[in-house]
Amino acid sequence: MGYKVAIAGATGNVGREMLSILAERAFPADEVVALASSRSINSEVSFGDRILKCKVLDNYDFSDTDICLMSAGGEVSKAWSPKIGAQGCVVIDNSSAWRMDPDVPLVVPEVNAAALSGFSRKNIIANPNCSTAQLVVALKPLHDRFGIKRVVVSTYQSVSGAGKDGMDELDRQTKAIYSLGGAEVKKFTKRIAFNVIPHIDVFMEDGYTKEEWKMMVETKKILDPKIKLTATCVRVPVFVGHSEAVNVEFEQPVTADEARRILRSAPGVMVIDTRENGGYATPHESAGEDATYISRIREDSTVDNGLSFWCVSDNLRKGAALNAVQIAETLIKKGLISPRARKAA
Repeated sequence: MGYKVAIAGATGNVGREMLSILAERAFPADEVVALASSRSINSEVSFGDRILKCKVLDNYDFSDTDICLMSAGGEVSKAWSPKIGAQGCVVIDNSSAWRMDPDVPLVVPEVNAAALSGFSRKNIIANPNCSTAQLVVALKPLHDRFGIKRVVVSTYQSVSGAGKDGMDELDRQTKAIYSLGGAEVKKFTKRIAFNVIPHIDVFMEDGYTKEEWKMMVETKKILDPKIKLTATCVRVPVFVGHSEAVNVEFEQPVTADEARRILRSAPGVMVIDTRENGGYATPHESAGEDATYISRIREDSTVDNGLSFWCVSDNLRKGAALNAVQIAETLIKKGLISPRARKAA
């Protein structure tokens, strides 16, 4: 018997991507249910070659559902994830609501799959922030070999990280500018078309934004609490794909050649790194792909045991939907969940 999987937030960018990835990877589900708010009742979403009609989350009984992939936002997750978990259904949540809860594993399967063993305390597992997910996939194999002391990362994050409204705003502003009209600002704090904005999420008292704070604390929880990390997160006029310029200081001596060799054999990583025109990955190449791409690997002579590299990934996939599906696959592979008995139709 296969699993019964519900997608909460099925009409959003990430929810649709979750459905697509479940179908692509032939996830062992006998039944997939699309859930949304009452505003989207009977809306239709694609699942492989099938069309699913959305049901209302508020009215749904999870007592015979095995897995809920939650992508309905933090407030919805805070209200619903504990209730769903209490019915025996495992929630894999894409929001920031549960990431720093000590009773909730924060998981990237290539990095810390062993943390899944603690999921049953609340039946909730958290997906990390999209910019954190690709970063730790790249850092993990290097940390295992050389020991990371400090990371300095600058992100170049696509507008899809702000949802459909962010993508619509870039599209609308670009068309307006080309037609010599005004670029109306609604979603972002400043014009995003042909511009970059060094501001993602709210500002905190210390001057960092919450997006930057997430990268700091999530990397520590996932990888190693001793790692020091500072981040500058920037929104750029790219539709899909986050990029990161990463500088790392290690405990042990490191060479670019050895780092390149280690990364080439790391799970979830694709190295594209030749010192010639076009010998690197960009967010355009990462769109629709599962891998985290690493390029521009080079030694940093300004610090002992330093390394710099460029990292790109599809934020809707590895940064969100794919990671959630991989968590579900890992739960099954490790024998941590089994299909539950179904209610009679």
